[in-house]
Amino acid sequence: MNLLLLLIFPLVTALFVLSAKDYKQSRSIALVGSGIQLLATFYLLVQYLIAKETLASNFIFFEQNFTWFPSLGINFHIGIDGISLAMILLTSLVVMAGILVSFTMEHLHKEFYFLLLLLSLGAYGFFISLDLFTLFFFLEVAVIPKFLLIGIWGSGAKEKSAMKLALMLMGGSAFIAIGLFGLYYFSSQAGARTFDMLQMAQYPISVSAQLFFFPFLFVGFGVFTALFPFHTWVPDGHSSAPTAASMFLAGISMKLGGYGCLRVATYLMPDAAAYYAPIIIALATIAIIYGAFATLMQTDLKYINAYSSISHCGFVILGIGMLNETAIVGAVMQMVSHGLMTALFFAAIGMMYQRTHTRLVAQLGGLLKVMPFISALFIIAGLCSLGLPGFSGFVSEMTIFVGAWQNPNVWYRLATILACASIVVTAVYILRAAGSSVMGEIKNQHFLNITDARWNEKFAAILLLSAIVIIGVAPFLVTDILSPSASILMEKILNHKSL
Repeated sequence: MNLLLLLIFPLVTALFVLSAKDYKQSRSIALVGSGIQLLATFYLLVQYLIAKETLASNFIFFEQNFTWFPSLGINFHIGIDGISLAMILLTSLVVMAGILVSFTMEHLHKEFYFLLLLLSLGAYGFFISLDLFTLFFFLEVAVIPKFLLIGIWGSGAKEKSAMKLALMLMGGSAFIAIGLFGLYYFSSQAGARTFDMLQMAQYPISVSAQLFFFPFLFVGFGVFTALFPFHTWVPDGHSSAPTAASMFLAGISMKLGGYGCLRVATYLMPDAAAYYAPIIIALATIAIIYGAFATLMQTDLKYINAYSSISHCGFVILGIGMLNETAIVGAVMQMVSHGLMTALFFAAIGMMYQRTHTRLVAQLGGLLKVMPFISALFIIAGLCSLGLPGFSGFVSEMTIFVGAWQNPNVWYRLATILACASIVVTAVYILRAAGSSVMGEIKNQHFLNITDARWNEKFAAILLLSAIVIIGVAPFLVTDILSPSASILMEKILNHKSL
């Protein structure tokens, strides 16, 4: 399959949305366009599985390389492996679900759908890029629309939240830029300077250069994935964003950071990754524990999901920091699982808020009686979050724990025990939020007149829920895709690791 189609489809759809005559037409175009994206990514999955069987020795598939800035060694180099394919499938599911739950968006509707589709363009481009300059270009494409989506269509202190999110993410981008240019400058040791990741992986830069530039890249990408202590944009950004933007922020944007930490920082600088691993694991453990206990203090449903995202993304960093194949597979599975689960959570919260006009747990109650479908979604998303067997959250976290325990270092095992213990705290805040919000007696008599989910909202929920259950019941479908790529990645890391 031609990977350029993943960029062409959202771009063409976004342009058609801007030319729409009215709200219904723009909504229909966005829905059809996102549906085509979803079908294209599933077709890509089929083609990948076929190619993987016939070209088993390949690391990258569907590779395309076009000269962009030859004097600077910049190419438009794209391709995928199992890890990037998983991220692409996640993106297509969340984007379509986000558009489906935004059918009531009538204020500046064309601009809203345009920005959502622009975000998907940036995410697809980021996940298929094999050139660091191209990767950085698409990362920035996926930043600016977030500022506008929150600042224009958000709620609460939306201008402040949008500014905080944009400044912190652009600060992270500045760190990433320093790290990328460092890699580019020192890549000349292997010949002409290049931004090509595959060439850099064959001839890693010197250990001293790795030790200097690795923190810039890992911290820069870490800002995107809520790495402690650079996580403070997450609660405000998520709480003020409109529902679809919250789904994209937590479901996809935070995964850009985890993917960058793994694919760029760890893969291209294995010596530095091994050297800084204790610090990475310590920060990940703090994020897991801090996020869980901070969530206990929240009374707003969006803040509950936002702070819990800090904790769950800590598992991603923990898996990457352990530097073994099992933990890395678990980290990628956690990215996919959290993306689906938190998108479903934000969708359910958005549906509840649209009907009750409140997100405060104390003001809700008894919603299961009047909104059974939406309430069931909220409970299921919570059960996935706390790691109930049968859902994707359980298999992803267990894979990380198993991989983490394989490391004989006593401090690493202590970190694993502390991370496991956070599940108890997660169970407390999830069960308390679900019990107070949707169970019990109806606290507000106005809730008796509200309606349950519409067809588009049900469709969006079923899309996300189906993926959560499929991964939870048949995790081998995901691990079979991820394991070969993780194995090759770890082989390259171990072959070059000297510290």
